[in-house]
Amino acid sequence: MVQQATSWIKDNQTLVIFLVAQLAAMGAGAAWVIAYSVKLETRVAIMETRGAEYSVQRMNAMANQITVLEQKITQNEQRIGRLLDQYLKDVQQRQRP
Repeated sequence: MVQQATSWIKDNQTLVIFLVAQLAAMGAGAAWVIAYSVKLETRVAIMETRGAEYSVQRMNAMANQITVLEQKITQNEQRIGRLLDQYLKDVQQRQRP
């Protein structure tokens, strides 16, 4: 049986070399895919960590800007209210003879 196998390998040496090379290429490809997936997962984890911090900072900055805008809106409403009151008083005084 062993002699038969060795004689078959000698007769089909090219095929055996091709199959071994193909097996090595598949192994190298699998190793590359695993390495790439680990690298990608590491990148994703880093981006999730950094991205979360960045998002929180950006949202806090936006909240501060909204607060400032709300204060300015309130101040402008008060100014407009005073101007309207003054205008209405002036109009009423002009209508009185």
